[in-house]
Amino acid sequence: MAKLVLYVGNKNYSSWSLRPWLALTASGIPFEEVVIPFDFPAGNPRIREMSPTGRVPVLHHGETRVWESLAIIEYAAELFPEAGLWPDSREDRARARSYSMEMLSGFQALRGACPMNIRRSKKAIDLPDGVTEDVARIETIWHEQTARSGGPFLFGRFTAADAMFAPVVIRFEVYDLVKDPATLAYMAAVRGHPAFRKWEEAAKAEPWIVPEDEA
Repeated sequence: MAKLVLYVGNKNYSSWSLRPWLALTASGIPFEEVVIPFDFPAGNPRIREMSPTGRVPVLHHGETRVWESLAIIEYAAELFPEAGLWPDSREDRARARSYSMEMLSGFQALRGACPMNIRRSKKAIDLPDGVTEDVARIETIWHEQTARSGGPFLFGRFTAADAMFAPVVIRFEVYDLVKDPATLAYMAAVRGHPAFRKWEEAAKAEPWIVPEDEA
């Protein structure tokens, strides 16, 4: 089988790169990582050579190109069904995909006001309309699903659904958005995962600064 090559952006800022990287790493799927730093005012022109959208992440597998985080995760799940990227039962897989699609298409207020920034010192900011509602909906998902599964992750063990919400864990932490003990327990579980810690360590070591993401 041709090797998988995953092109990602700055680890400190690139929430969409984190999602498939974390899913593949946590599930033990072998791949080569290439970081394309977005340290130019309009992004890095090199990514146009790799991605049809000019964005990260993008996965290369031989001649195949797969872009968009959730599509990359689904492609890897087909290649490596034994890796358990999704939950075991059909009902749980449907629920996990629904949560993941909601993350993919929703929560625009939270994303716009609170860019992912792992190196940011913890500090609250004035929140525009819509952020509080986004936070409440995400907490509802986490509380209901961890109660259903028994935790510590959404479906008991770490799955792609947790990877899809991992950048939110960072946002909730660095912008001091939540206080609920159940929310904090889930965040601690994600932050304590070895794959997450590996990404976080690399992010903190990066030299690049992107001013527009320094909210």
